[in-house]
Amino acid sequence: MDNVKGAAQAAVETVAEVAREAIATVVDKVAAPNLVPLPEDRASLLVLHREARQRRDAAPLMSEARAEAAYEIERIEIQVARIERAMDPPLV
Repeated sequence: MDNVKGAAQAAVETVAEVAREAIATVVDKVAAPNLVPLPEDRASLLVLHREARQRRDAAPLMSEARAEAAYEIERIEIQVARIERAMDPPLV
C-alpha cells in the first residue's frame, strides 16, 4: 500500500513541476514586449480566435504550446470585448 501511495505522490509532484514550468514560460512571454498587436476589427479577431482554439485543442495537455494558445485566446477575447464595448449601440 505504501508503494502505491508513494508512486501517486511522485506522480502528483511531477505533474505539479511540469505545470509550474509551463506557467513560468507563459509568464515570461507575457512580460515580453514583443507581442504582435491584434487587429482592430471583430471579423479578423474571430478568425484568429478560431485558429488559436484549434492550436490549443491540438496541443497535448499540460504542454507549453497549449498554455501559449490559451493565453492568445485570452488576448483575443479581451480585444473583442474592447471593440464590442466601443460599438454604438453595444452588442452586449
